Amino acid sequence: MKILVLGADGYLGWPTCLYFSQRGHQVTGVDNYFRRYASLELDCEALIPTPNLVQRAQIWEELTGKKIHVHIGDITNYGFLLSICQKYQPDTVIHYAEQPSAPYSMINQEKAAFTVQNNLLSTLNVAYAVKASAPECQIIKVGTMGEYGTPNIDIEEGWIEIEHKGKKDKFLFPRQASSLYHTTKIQDTDLLWFYVRTWGIRVTDLMQGPVYGISTAESDLDPRLMTMFNYDEIFGTVLNRFIVQAIVGHPLTIYGKGNQIRGYLNIRDTMQCVYLSAIQPPASGELRVFNQVTETFSVRQLADKVSKVGEKLGYQVHLKHFENPRVEKEEHYYNPQYTGLLEIGLQPHYLSDEVLEKMFKIVEQYKANIKTDAIFRGVSWK
Repeated sequence: MKILVLGADGYLGWPTCLYFSQRGHQVTGVDNYFRRYASLELDCEALIPTPNLVQRAQIWEELTGKKIHVHIGDITNYGFLLSICQKYQPDTVIHYAEQPSAPYSMINQEKAAFTVQNNLLSTLNVAYAVKASAPECQIIKVGTMGEYGTPNIDIEEGWIEIEHKGKKDKFLFPRQASSLYHTTKIQDTDLLWFYVRTWGIRVTDLMQGPVYGISTAESDLDPRLMTMFNYDEIFGTVLNRFIVQAIVGHPLTIYGKGNQIRGYLNIRDTMQCVYLSAIQPPASGELRVFNQVTETFSVRQLADKVSKVGEKLGYQVHLKHFENPRVEKEEHYYNPQYTGLLEIGLQPHYLSDEVLEKMFKIVEQYKANIKTDAIFRGVSWK
């Protein structure tokens, strides 16, 4: 297949390029380096120094003989994106090219405005570029389980059937996000659902939980192929942050009571989920929704797992309950359904002590790069 990865320099985008390329597909990666620039601006750069996207692609080609085409540019510029789609005629567009951080979206009005503008305009442009250049192409949009919030009912897989006054109909499951970032992801879903109904395009919306992990089979070939691993409050995901905090002796930053439950998955499973979705596309005129998680944990359960493994490896791990800077329920029901990806072939990597030990050992190699003042700054939702 011809695969176009938007946001190809990011935490998930770069491993996705490698995963498809390794399996013989023609891959084109596009990025505008937003995350690199934002990390520099906020003094919270990634733990592991990574070559830029052009250099990464060159390293990959030297190691494997497989070429990844790279274009540096901003897909909120419709002319730029359309020219890429017209040139490569993709079979699948994988859309990661969004501002990906809830805390970033809550820093101030400027960051909020950028989040809205970037995320909605990029998604709008993807829909238009696909319709204009490759109408049979599938759009895979990586959404978030955060769109659903924490309703007091089971979270169905994207859709819910409702009976009202003797009649039934099927609707997108109600959304109630807890940050501006997550709200823009709801609006992404609504935009794409509108164009699915109007134009008959085909879309898979992956409602992804927080991802953890550093390495994939492809990056194991050479450390220069490692992904962008953030450990800070702005761009780092919770388990990745906890590992770094344990190694550097910073108390694990448990927000509030730590009873917030979410669905999680290993970065290697993200690769599987996106790949399985690409090779088994939905029909034209279909919005297919998968809940992309493999296990659920509370924040406190994750902290306890990290503490146990850290102490086994010789670290003194401290847990600390911080006043929760977010506005969210800390005691809640949470039961998401997530069978769709298993049904199309997902083979999960579950969170084991061995997985955590491997993460500890990789992070240990870069311990000197950890800046403790970047770990927690208390970006407040209020």
